[in-house]
Amino acid sequence: MRITTWAEYGLICALHLARRANQGPITGRQVAAQERLPGDYVEQILLRMRRAGIVKSTRGAHGGYSLALPPEEISVRAVIAASELTTFDLHCVSHPVETARCSASEGCSIRPVWLMLQQRIDDVLESVHLSDLLAEEGVVRERIGLLAAMTPAGGDAERADGRRPLPVLQA
Repeated sequence: MRITTWAEYGLICALHLARRANQGPITGRQVAAQERLPGDYVEQILLRMRRAGIVKSTRGAHGGYSLALPPEEISVRAVIAASELTTFDLHCVSHPVETARCSASEGCSIRPVWLMLQQRIDDVLESVHLSDLLAEEGVVRERIGLLAAMTPAGGDAERADGRRPLPVLQA
């Protein structure tokens, strides 16, 4: 899996809107300028996210884009799927090695591995929400369980604030 520019910019734009959730709408050009992203990309991504119901647009002099839902209701998967139009490209479906060999009617012992990987990636992306990403990197690492997974004990004990890490890295 490769994280494309569309996916990364989409997540940056969505986080920008989440950070300013109570400040009203902002134009795509303003988001692009503040995040130092290409304006054309940002406008197209915001349009895709509007079609997916992640952002809403307001017309007029003080118009622009804002989140359509609270940040805790918007998953990273939803943002990537809206921005990129998919979260995981099954290469054997989109670019088959050979049409007959890679058709659904043919048995392929590799395809189940790709399907399982697609499901795991989607599960991880679905378990993380914009609200989880509004903190500093160290806090996000702890929330998703990355620090616990990297420690020798590898446990997922409760944190000091009583919350458990997100189940992102748990099999």
